[in-house]
Amino acid sequence: MVVRKRAAPPTPWSQTLAEPKIDDSAFVHSFSNLIGAVEIGANVLIAPGTSIRADEGTPFYIGEGTNIQDGVVIHGLEQGRVVGDDGREYSVWIGKEACITHMALIHGPAYIGDGCFIGFRSTVFNARVGDGCVIMMHALIQDVEIPPGKYVPSGAVITNQQQADRLPEVTDSDRHFAHHVVEVNEALRVGYQCAENNACITPIRGQLGQSIKDINQTDYRNSVTSMSLSSDIVAQVRSLLSQGYTIGAEYANKRRFKTKSWLTGGTFNGRADQVLANLEGFLQEHQGEYVRLLGVDTGAKRRVLEVIVQRPEDIPGEPSRITTTKNNSSNGHVSITSNGNGNFGGDIADQVRAILHQGHKIGTEYANKRRFQTKSWKTGPSINSNRESEVINQLQNVLAEHQGEYVRLIGVDPNAKCRVSETIIQRPGEAGSIQSNGAVASPRAANIGAAASSGLSAETTQQVRSLLSQGYKIGTEHANKRRFRTKSWKSCEPINSNREAEVLAALEACLAEHNGEYVRLIGIDTQAKRRVLETIIQRPGQNSTNGARTATVTAPAQSYSYASSSRDNSNSNGNGGVATMNLTTEIVSQVGSLLKQGYKIGTEHANKRRFRTKSWQSCSPIDSIREADVLAALEACLSEHQGEYVRLIGIDTQAKRRVLETIIQRP
Repeated sequence: MVVRKRAAPPTPWSQTLAEPKIDDSAFVHSFSNLIGAVEIGANVLIAPGTSIRADEGTPFYIGEGTNIQDGVVIHGLEQGRVVGDDGREYSVWIGKEACITHMALIHGPAYIGDGCFIGFRSTVFNARVGDGCVIMMHALIQDVEIPPGKYVPSGAVITNQQQADRLPEVTDSDRHFAHHVVEVNEALRVGYQCAENNACITPIRGQLGQSIKDINQTDYRNSVTSMSLSSDIVAQVRSLLSQGYTIGAEYANKRRFKTKSWLTGGTFNGRADQVLANLEGFLQEHQGEYVRLLGVDTGAKRRVLEVIVQRPEDIPGEPSRITTTKNNSSNGHVSITSNGNGNFGGDIADQVRAILHQGHKIGTEYANKRRFQTKSWKTGPSINSNRESEVINQLQNVLAEHQGEYVRLIGVDPNAKCRVSETIIQRPGEAGSIQSNGAVASPRAANIGAAASSGLSAETTQQVRSLLSQGYKIGTEHANKRRFRTKSWKSCEPINSNREAEVLAALEACLAEHNGEYVRLIGIDTQAKRRVLETIIQRPGQNSTNGARTATVTAPAQSYSYASSSRDNSNSNGNGGVATMNLTTEIVSQVGSLLKQGYKIGTEHANKRRFRTKSWQSCSPIDSIREADVLAALEACLSEHQGEYVRLIGIDTQAKRRVLETIIQRP
């Protein structure tokens, strides 16, 4: 076959007209495209439909024994380089015996180490992936360095170094799986090369069959989510594990179920795929019995979830379903999972039905806005019936009687004399009602089980999530108009939790308590004992429940923006006529935000050696407070120190401290 390859086109940054260099032992399918300085090593397979263009970022290197599968795109930015194993600079380096699977995107500057596996439709951009890493499907790796031998689960978004450092290690089954893919594609390469030679194909078929027999298929099959578990159970397990909880299980026959004498099945340790595989095996082992899933907070030594996932009447092989939940989270919310009807009313009706089915009692509590802030709930009328229709009718009466107030549904275990669930089903301004089919209707429907409340904007919620994921603590401060002018902020009640739901609940309580005042969100690096973020999330005159607050500073002090070339080089923001050719819209917005709060702007730079030792040097001072002048000075600093690290500083001149440090350029 004729390989479609050609020289890179002449451009302002490249006049070399370099052409691909392909080892004679490599196989490049004719339906793939290779352009520019692409070096293909020995025994490489380039499958149909791939696009490898070294016409902007250049050069590329693909090491021996690597396979680039169908639909893969490899490209690079004009600026930004990585150092290959040979000590030279490349836009994209892919090591030996790596697997870049179907539809993956590798965008330089990027380094993929030896023996790496990049799953379907995953993206690696402006990042370095160490040797032997396994990245599963639909993952995003950006602006980070993944240490060698790490495992990235499907759907993961890894965009800061703290996330990368906390990734789990690959297991033997992962290594076997990746090795198996290499073997298969090696056989495919040789097979394609001698497709017209029967004498060549016959022994290869035998070798391939033997290699597949030698692989214990369960090694990699178990890495795929089991088909006998419903998506609800899979999502619940992944959610619990992501919050740091331990997964356990209990089982009971019909007699023990009636007497609530459950037997323990132990705990399941490992990654999500391993836990799900163990859970499936446990369900098969106890077919014909009740099985419930447990979420355990080992630190607090308590259960946060109890979910029945199998009953005796369930048909073997059909997906199990969640039928009830228990969640004792301190913010008063319960994660409710429906049985398939897809609406909030069905969820509450299902919850009432499940609570009654387990022999528990139903109760209610209510509170006005003041009592809600102080968590001083009042007990509603007793609901003594165990008939679903009567309970629903009494719930309807409670909602009607306490319109304009908070109402929550309580599940009570009378034997253990404890609550098994707490769910807010009405808030002020919401007309809670019971539909004719027995469902509770509420505009709050979509937010049951979600951490974000209506008092917080989506931007604030995302910011909290980002700070927590980096290991920072959250704090809040408030000030009336006089204190705001003098910058005499007062601290709100400390937030000691690192769980997102509890932090968001505490934030909402602070906003409600200090309605009509300024409130700002604080991100705190406890190890360095310094603030990494200060963001005003409420100002006087804003409605505390309109969810429309916007942050005025939007980036923590550490910004992993590896390649300066990732800026939008054609962006002109119209800031006083200054063309910000080297500044992203995010940086421009950040500068404007800092200036509006009365902060000064500064810059620092460092070469690679100084960056490693954290010996930053100051650029020329920026004395102006006009945005256009500041942006022009930033442009000048970036131009003067091209090829170096440059960071933006926000300075509170009165407190004589920095409120922001953000790297805006890297070599």
